[in-house]
Amino acid sequence: MSEHGPQPTLTDGVVVLRPWRDEDVATAVAGHDEEIARWFGWPVDAITHERHRQAVEAWRAAYDAGRTRVSFVVEHAGTVVGSVEVRRVADGVGSLSWTLYAGARGQGFATRAVRLLVDYAVEALGLQRVEAEVDPRNERSLRVATRAGLRREGVKRIAPGMADRADATAVVVLARLASDPPTTEPTGFRALLNSFLPRKRAIAQMLVRDTDGRVLLCRLTYKNDWDLPGGVVEVAESPQEAVSREVEEELGLQLKAGPLLLTDWLPPWGGWDDALCLVFDGGVTDASVLDDAVYQAREIRSAQFCTLEEIREQCADFTARRIEAALRTLDGGGTAYTESGRS
Repeated sequence: MSEHGPQPTLTDGVVVLRPWRDEDVATAVAGHDEEIARWFGWPVDAITHERHRQAVEAWRAAYDAGRTRVSFVVEHAGTVVGSVEVRRVADGVGSLSWTLYAGARGQGFATRAVRLLVDYAVEALGLQRVEAEVDPRNERSLRVATRAGLRREGVKRIAPGMADRADATAVVVLARLASDPPTTEPTGFRALLNSFLPRKRAIAQMLVRDTDGRVLLCRLTYKNDWDLPGGVVEVAESPQEAVSREVEEELGLQLKAGPLLLTDWLPPWGGWDDALCLVFDGGVTDASVLDDAVYQAREIRSAQFCTLEEIREQCADFTARRIEAALRTLDGGGTAYTESGRS
């Protein structure tokens, strides 16, 4: 008998988490199907009655030996529908796994079971962090994890063969900390949503013209193309303030960004995810302003004011289209939206 007493039974009124019984083994073996085999990386016929019986004995021993691994049967209306477990992997840290058997999916049982297990791991086992690693292709399990209150923290790259599936190259890391506010509170719920809702990279650029109508371009060090001055907007930074900051950092010039001229969506390209490029009006200045420019060596090789013909010759086609679209907007007033420079 464990010093912590017998393994408890947990319920939310719909599902029940209880200790394994010997008679559960046959149900579990019968419930293993291709879906389970797909994500756990074993053949369906690898789960035999004897192997599962030995696993149940090991789970019982792990509970008695300090609750290093706690496995529960998931039951609904008296029927075994799956299993969940938490395994201590470091001091104060537990790793979650779960599965539903054939015929029991799509009814919300996994979300309820994982939520009960997470609460138990934090409140009864005293874990400070409970985490799960999910194959990014396993959309069903990703939904279960987030609905159970685990925040998405990022994607961890892995070498082939290091995950359950031999062909996996990454896992999504999701976790709940003991200090996280509950998702029943507004701050906790917003933090959960913020962890997995899509985020797009934002790039802010400035359209600066000289008195002859030419456009200021920068020749970049990390590629051969020329582009408008600007750069990536930092977290929690105003795009309008970001572009003025970038111009000062890269060119040593203090130019205030005016109104937004153009929002240009950039599709995935060359290893980059998609992004939004925001082009702000930098006004008109004398070409001699470059006499005082101080180039940031790791970013900028040189800068010059260019005619439209030179822009088309020196810039990538999508950059030239973006500049032309911004110039048209400047002439017509208002703002515009393009995708890779195309209306």
